[in-house]
Amino acid sequence: MDHFYDGQVRRYLTQLVRMFSGFKYADSKSQLVTVPVMYGDITRQVGSILRDNSDNKIPSAPRMGIYVTGLEMDRNRTSDSSYVSKVNIRERAYDQSGNEYLNESGKNYTVERLMPTPYNLTVNVDIWTTNTNQKLQLIEQILMLFNPSLEIQTTDNYLDWTSLSVVNLDSINWSSRSIPQGTDTEIDVSTLTFSTPIYISPPAKVKRLGVITDVVTQIFQEIPVEGLDAEANIRTKIYVAPTGSLERERTTSEWQNSTALDVAASSYQNTSLLIINNTAKLVTRGVVGGKSWDEFLIAFPDKLQPGITSIRLLRSDWQYDIIGKIAVNPTDETEVIIDWDEDTLPTDTVIPSSLGNRSKIDYIIDPTKSNPQDLGLSGNPRILLLGSIGDTINSDGADAWKNLDNTDFVASENDIVEWDGASWNIVFDADSNSYDTVYTTNLNTGVQYKFDSSEWILSFEGEYPNGAWRLDF
Repeated sequence: MDHFYDGQVRRYLTQLVRMFSGFKYADSKSQLVTVPVMYGDITRQVGSILRDNSDNKIPSAPRMGIYVTGLEMDRNRTSDSSYVSKVNIRERAYDQSGNEYLNESGKNYTVERLMPTPYNLTVNVDIWTTNTNQKLQLIEQILMLFNPSLEIQTTDNYLDWTSLSVVNLDSINWSSRSIPQGTDTEIDVSTLTFSTPIYISPPAKVKRLGVITDVVTQIFQEIPVEGLDAEANIRTKIYVAPTGSLERERTTSEWQNSTALDVAASSYQNTSLLIINNTAKLVTRGVVGGKSWDEFLIAFPDKLQPGITSIRLLRSDWQYDIIGKIAVNPTDETEVIIDWDEDTLPTDTVIPSSLGNRSKIDYIIDPTKSNPQDLGLSGNPRILLLGSIGDTINSDGADAWKNLDNTDFVASENDIVEWDGASWNIVFDADSNSYDTVYTTNLNTGVQYKFDSSEWILSFEGEYPNGAWRLDF
C-alpha cells in the first residue's frame, strides 16, 4: 500500500491548542498577560529542562499544557465500511491570463468518499499556576465555555464531512498539591480532562468528468446564444452522431474544419454496441469485435481518457441513461472495460414476504437438475427457478423440494421462491405478475435481471444499435 498521511489527528490537536490559546490573567499591577500554551505534559524531564537543569530556578508559570491520554475506537458510531458517498463538484471557470474567475462553469469532478472510522480522543489540559488568584482567573474563563461541550471545526473544506466535532469536559482535578506541602510544590497544577469524537478518513477518489449534455438536435446544427450576435464566435455547435449517439459542445472556431466531424459521424453508421456484464465490444455489420476501439476512436476530435471518458446507454424502459467509465482492455483491443455507476442502474424491485421485504435473490437454479439442500437453507434463501417444480396432479413430488411436513411444493418456471425454515413459499408468481417490470440482482454473481411479463432477461446487457448509445469524452 502506498504511504498516506494526512495529519488528521494532528489537526484535531492543533484545534485543541488553538482553543486554549489567548487566555489572559491580570497580574498584581492589573496588567493583562497572555498565558502560553504548549503541547506535552510537564514530566520530570521536561520540568528539569524548563528550569535549565537547576533546582534553584522555578519553571515558568502560569502556562497550559495539552497532551493525549487515550485514543479508542468508538463501536457505537461505526457504520457500513463499504459505503461510498458521491459528490459532484463544478468549479467556476478561471481566466489564467486575466487572473480572475469568470461567470461560467469550469471543470467538473466527482468525489467518492469512503466511510471514515470513528474514534474517541481523550486529552488532558494541565493549568500551571503559582498562586490561587491565577488559577481562579484561568479556570473561570475556561469553564464558562463548556456547558458541557464546545464545537470545533478542523478544516473549512466543503467536502470534508468529518470537519465538525465537539469537545466535552469530562472531569476536573482541582489541584495536584497534597497536604502537607513540600519544597517541590512551587507550582500548582489543575488538570481538566476532555474527550472528543473524531474520525480517521481514508483517501477520497477524485474523478474529472467530461462535458455532459442532453441536447438532441440535428448534425452540425448551429445554436446562437440568446441576446448575442448570431455570428459571434462564442456561438456553440452541438456535435451529434446520427440519431443522437454522441454529442459535444465546441465553439464555432474549433469546428471550422468539419472533416474530422464527418469521419467521426460516419464511424457510428451501422455500428452497434454489445454489452456483456462489465465489457463492451463494437458490432460492425454483424461482426462482433471486428473493429478495435483504437481504430474506432481515431476519427474523433477527443481521445479516450481512462476513468474520464464514459459510455451512456439509452433504454426505453428506464428514464435515465446508464453510465459507466471506460478503458480499453490492454489484452484485447476490441473490448473496453466498464466501471458502471451503480447510481444510474435500474433499481431492484422490492418483493414482499412474511419474512420481510427484499429486492435481491440468492441463487438461480434449474430445479430439475439442482438439489436446494446442496446450497444450504440457512438465512431463508430466495431462489429464481429456471423450471417448474411438481404438479398439482402428482401424488408424490420431488423429495428435494418437499416441505418439512412432507407435503409437496408446486411452483412454475420464472417464479421466485423462499424457504422460511419449514416450507417453501412463492414470493413472486410469474404467471400472475402484477408489476410492470421487475428488477432483481443475483447476490451470488452480482448480475441484474428484469422480468418483462414473460421471461427473465439481463436488465441492460445485450446489443445497443446506433442511436441507443453514445460516448462522453
